[in-house]
Amino acid sequence: MAKSRLIGDYPVIGIRPTIDGRRGVLNVRGSLEEQTMGMAQAAKKLFEENLCYTNGEPVKVIIANTTIGRVAEAAACADQFKKAGVDITLTVTPCWCYGSETMDMDPMTIKGVWGFNGTERPGAVYLASVLASHAQKGLPAFGIYGHDVQEADATEIPEDVKVKLLRFGRAAVAAATMRGKSYLQIGSITMGIGGSIINPEFFEEYLGMRIESVDEVEIIRRMTEGIYDQKEYEKALAWTKEHCKEGFDKNPDFARKTDEQKKEAWEFVVKMMCIMKDLYNGNPNLPKGCEEEAVGHNAIAGGFQGQRQWTDFYPNGDFAEALMNSSFDWEGVRESYILATENDTLNGVAMLFNKLLTNRAQIFADVRTYWSPEAVKKATGYELEGKAKEGKGFLHLINSGAACLDACGEVKDGDGNSVIKPFWEMTEDDQKACLDATEWCPADNGYFRGGGFSSRYLTRGEMPATMVRVNIVKGVGPVLQLVEGYTVNLPDEVSDKIWKRTDYTWPCTWFTPRLTGEGAFKSAYDVMNNWGANHGAITYGHIGADLITLCSILRIPVCMHNVPEEDIFRPAAWNAFGMDKEGQDYRACKAYGPMYK
Repeated sequence: MAKSRLIGDYPVIGIRPTIDGRRGVLNVRGSLEEQTMGMAQAAKKLFEENLCYTNGEPVKVIIANTTIGRVAEAAACADQFKKAGVDITLTVTPCWCYGSETMDMDPMTIKGVWGFNGTERPGAVYLASVLASHAQKGLPAFGIYGHDVQEADATEIPEDVKVKLLRFGRAAVAAATMRGKSYLQIGSITMGIGGSIINPEFFEEYLGMRIESVDEVEIIRRMTEGIYDQKEYEKALAWTKEHCKEGFDKNPDFARKTDEQKKEAWEFVVKMMCIMKDLYNGNPNLPKGCEEEAVGHNAIAGGFQGQRQWTDFYPNGDFAEALMNSSFDWEGVRESYILATENDTLNGVAMLFNKLLTNRAQIFADVRTYWSPEAVKKATGYELEGKAKEGKGFLHLINSGAACLDACGEVKDGDGNSVIKPFWEMTEDDQKACLDATEWCPADNGYFRGGGFSSRYLTRGEMPATMVRVNIVKGVGPVLQLVEGYTVNLPDEVSDKIWKRTDYTWPCTWFTPRLTGEGAFKSAYDVMNNWGANHGAITYGHIGADLITLCSILRIPVCMHNVPEEDIFRPAAWNAFGMDKEGQDYRACKAYGPMYK
């Protein structure tokens, strides 16, 4: 596990065991104390054993000092939780309770309620009552209720309840982790790309984040004036020379950089990455007199403009982008950063969502080309098989360098399957496999006149993956689209033929969607044709249901997804906004609006 790079504690989950307040001759309350606290303890254990913060530590969970039967105990719990930094509350009960007296009334907490499905006491009645109170007061809460009736003395959490509890917990921790952190844009708008036109209202009102901006010249200033950690730079350069092998130079002879220019470019891009890390989170080891620069910007995510003013003159940012997005560098394994190429702020946010839900490194890529089965056969003679055939083709995901090296597919799990691991599971052999699979080709001097290097690898192995994008639409606001699918492992000769039709010096991933036969998911072509921007954020695993839950917390409607309806989990109040799930989502998000407005 690692120390957090960010200022501010991680969010705490607070569990509120509510209870029937009646005592009297039969002591109703006393008869329920053990069962009620047992539910709280079971939920606490489930969260602690299955949910981690991004630094690898298990989430912190506390339980109210007493069960909550009346408003005085609800107030005492709120006071306890406020002092403990609780951002997320889960109310649990096996019985009837006094709904509006015992509910969480804090408008800033993310709320869930678990009502026990048993016949002895009406836990379901309380659940329905308190969710109605939440809806009436404009405080949305997730309702959790098991499918099957349990015995009164049951202590095991049913599997369907576990799924909902963990989905709520993961999404709530992700949402609360962003609060008070920064998005750092280094530079500004890249070649007219809409996503790099930063929208402060979106970050501030929907995510609870702030915007920090520095001009790219700050990197040059720090290089020129020696405002970086000299020892770290020397270590980083030595590591780079040992582990980052230079690839082929695609440029014609007359346009190539000299060996001396390439050597200088290596020194430049390594120093550039050291400085970018300092900009994100500060560095206490900067030279004396640089106390201001040592503080950093408390950035949980960021982006680098690069093109074109920078890359027309200086070496590109691909080395920093690729390695910062990876789960290791010269310091060994460490939590990955989120650094969006071309300062595409909205794709950076999508990458951040993915990382917070999975604790894994992320791919930033152009959604470049749709390849139909017919086009592949015409170009290569190859008949698509497996997932690519099922998806009726695939998409070519490729960009000059911001894809994490972890995505090469050479890291394996215990069964030999390709995987992207959380950083704390990465071994030295895993790091070596990623570095061995990657070469660093001199930059295409047509795109990048200042030179530099681009990471190059082919994603090998079939991995479950989810591609995500946030867009802002005038009149609607932010929306999210996602597609669950798989990376595709084509024969090398097939990959080479179609890869060479674009840029053969960039990291390459073939991706095919999981089809539903409806809407945008009738074929890979329909996914491409309905994608809302030129970029996508790609993560390991099928996390669409978790993303939908997270977006409901943030009041961001989901406009495109291939998640089964039975897996969609949103606050209970969404059911009051119509019968169709998509319409519910749009109407509820509009009605409630962003949490931080």
